[in-house]
Amino acid sequence: MHRNPALHQFLLERAWDLTEEWYASLDQSKVTGIYASTDPVAIQKLKRQNFAFHEHLCEVFIKEEQEFFEDFNDWIIQIAKDSGHLDTPNYIILSEFLNVQEQYLNYIDEFVQRNEGIYSHEEANRWTRMIIKAFGKVMKRFVKENHKFSQIQLRSQQEVIRELSTPVIALQNQKGLLPIIGSVDTERAKHLLEQAISQCVEKQINHLFIDLSGVAIVDTMVALQIFHLIDALKLVGVKTTLSGIRPEVAMTSIQLGLSFNDLDIAGNLMQALKQ
Repeated sequence: MHRNPALHQFLLERAWDLTEEWYASLDQSKVTGIYASTDPVAIQKLKRQNFAFHEHLCEVFIKEEQEFFEDFNDWIIQIAKDSGHLDTPNYIILSEFLNVQEQYLNYIDEFVQRNEGIYSHEEANRWTRMIIKAFGKVMKRFVKENHKFSQIQLRSQQEVIRELSTPVIALQNQKGLLPIIGSVDTERAKHLLEQAISQCVEKQINHLFIDLSGVAIVDTMVALQIFHLIDALKLVGVKTTLSGIRPEVAMTSIQLGLSFNDLDIAGNLMQALKQ
């Protein structure tokens, strides 16, 4: 049996020492993210999180395995979705998990030495294996949950970026401007199609100037999406004028067999607005 109330109490009494020793051992020249913060509030929060970890971890020596890991779950999720840890590379966090694991192995050695002759080598070996097993499972669950929350955060950030990158700017006389800047992949082109139509309807725009001078490369699918956007706008009563078409974009469109004959085109945005 790996359970031992005396070892649990020994570790629990040293929980804050474990936290302070761990934080003092951080190499500020190598760590990043939450571990590199100099904000006193952030540092205290990090120490409290570490202390709570010790309160849970040492219970491995007084609880059944299933109960132990179930009780640990709330701490894991709390840390996995913590903004400071989300902004810290996983390899840094896992490295610190392993540093704390080493602390526990050293403290188990100290406990055995303090109680020389009471506990056998086999008992100490079981405790060591249990610590390594516990850290392995906690780390694996942390990585899984952290990845999940990272993806949620990433999708949220991408949505904000997409919203900001599709600004239909209302001008005078029910006219509007859609400047497209940067790389346009198929997903962004689809988003442009959806957002441009809804924003034109919402802002009661009947003539939209689409400026492509900020777009350097357009692939086959993106070129098709731009033409689909123009067709869709026509269906809701919005006239379009294209400006700033680069030679590369024009060549791609021609190779696709897309015709510019029915489009209102200007060399640049200034010419389009003057017209």
